[in-house]
Amino acid sequence: MCGIVGYIGNKEALPIIIGGLQKLEYRGYDSAGVAVHTASGIKVKRALGKLEELRKAVSQNGQEFRGTLGIGHTRWATHGRPSENNAHPHSAGRVSLIHNGIIENYGVLREELKKKGCVFESDTDTEIAAHLLNFYLEKESLKPFEALKKLCSRIIGSYAFLAIDGQNPDRILVAKNSTPIIIGISDEEKFVASDIPAVLEHTRDVLILEDGDVAEVYKNRIYIENKDEEVNREVERITWDPVTAQKGGYKHFMLKEIFEQPGVIAETFRGRLNLEDEKITLPEMQLTSEQVKDIKRIIILGCGTAWHAALVTKFYIEKYAQIPCEVDYSSEYRYRDLVLDKSTMLLAISQSGETADTLAALEKAGANVRTAAICNCVGSSLARKAKNIVFTHAGPEISVASTKAFTTQLIAGYLMALFLGQKNGTINNGVVAEKIRDLITLPSAIDEALKVNSLIEDVSRDFRSASDFLYIGRGLCYPIALEGALKLKEISYIHAEGYPAGEMKHGPIALIDENMPVVVLLQKSTALYPKTLSNLREVESRGARLIAITDQDETGDLHDHTQALIKLPHISEDLSPVIFCIPLQLLSYHIAVLNGTDVDLPRNLAKSVTVE
Repeated sequence: MCGIVGYIGNKEALPIIIGGLQKLEYRGYDSAGVAVHTASGIKVKRALGKLEELRKAVSQNGQEFRGTLGIGHTRWATHGRPSENNAHPHSAGRVSLIHNGIIENYGVLREELKKKGCVFESDTDTEIAAHLLNFYLEKESLKPFEALKKLCSRIIGSYAFLAIDGQNPDRILVAKNSTPIIIGISDEEKFVASDIPAVLEHTRDVLILEDGDVAEVYKNRIYIENKDEEVNREVERITWDPVTAQKGGYKHFMLKEIFEQPGVIAETFRGRLNLEDEKITLPEMQLTSEQVKDIKRIIILGCGTAWHAALVTKFYIEKYAQIPCEVDYSSEYRYRDLVLDKSTMLLAISQSGETADTLAALEKAGANVRTAAICNCVGSSLARKAKNIVFTHAGPEISVASTKAFTTQLIAGYLMALFLGQKNGTINNGVVAEKIRDLITLPSAIDEALKVNSLIEDVSRDFRSASDFLYIGRGLCYPIALEGALKLKEISYIHAEGYPAGEMKHGPIALIDENMPVVVLLQKSTALYPKTLSNLREVESRGARLIAITDQDETGDLHDHTQALIKLPHISEDLSPVIFCIPLQLLSYHIAVLNGTDVDLPRNLAKSVTVE
């Protein structure tokens, strides 16, 4: 999810690259770097922090970076903590290279390259690609394009590579797999970027590369192969304005991030599913089987949306690892005096890894307690403090209201539960294989769920004027009801509450009248579906306006009992919560847009709460 820009032409490359990176700065925050081919060879400059730090660094030595070929990168750490050494570009011999994505077999390749005498200066997986490409150029004397193709054949994972070769300053080498790359076209110059906003100042004609494409980009031509055959990609004319383009053509970052979920969910489990061995692999989880068997309880901590993810994770861990879990608000837990020992594990969940209450709660644990985390930011304080971690790989989330960060937290919690179950011996390989197959189909199911967008927009028009909402669900969908209510509160400023559906008759049903919308999550489940259906009838009989969301195949006469019925695809009871998130996110979004609120920056809220 980092920002990538490359330029080749007749103009000075550095200002074009810096300008392009500025348009993509929302994609990467922690470091930045450039490599420019100059009269004296490739010059590289990297800086920790935001792009402004790189701008200052190159402005001090601007004459050293004069050239018409270059590449640049703003980094969002996915492998190796933020530091100048881990910033891109990475250089090896005659090669400088930048990369978006995750190289899953980096460990094997790193050891192979060490034996060949390569010396590594960073902790990243990307540096391996630079060394491999240089090795094929120098030691095997391959031509640049063939060397790039051989590099791609060795890589398992997702990547968008841009590389320049000091001995061939007439081209940029480009490769794409599961990570976006576009090429902007203008006379006698070409622009390569990870997203369209970087090139709009210079051209509106772009090629969008497809998975498996390998390209050489010259200033006056482009050569592309896929599976060893030359291909031509159609030139597309971009009509978006630059501000809209930053949002990928969407009106708001929140909507863009909702629609990114199929891709980022795949990134969360990419490289962690081993169907052949029927295992979940989590390299940053250092727990042995013996240590997991010693854990007698897990306390899961979070704030806001992360607390809802903690509730779902509790269900998963108790089901598959059979370890009792407690869920607590970090802000409350940090002020309680509890005696903890090695039989307890503290699991903290935070998108940013900088949530003050969650960090304080984790610090409270002391040295004797096992700690773990689910986090989006590799170099964050939480990632450094926790002894075991699962990164969500959701990429930067700009909108204050969390969407893709939440669903990837659910997937990370699911992976952790299966991992602990394996280690604990409470699930067998056959169960794990079944769950892996379910996960593999999840991105396409999310794609299918996103097709309800236009229906949700219509429903939102009917309910936008409500002053209160209730959300109800059972089992795994009860926390999703809480999350749906929170989303509506956050961005539309409409009062909303979530409840376990079975609790309605214990108080909340007193609120029901003919003006009250009730969103009912009817999960396909032998045990829970009929129970939730009964709860729906209870609120219907009090005159509620009903929005029913279900993944049940047979919906019977629900159309006759509801003002809106939204059908979703079904994979499994475990993964229903992830799919149910989609219409709830869209409902809150469209109501907020219709009511004219600031969707991406709702009042009184901040993206990361770093103070108490």
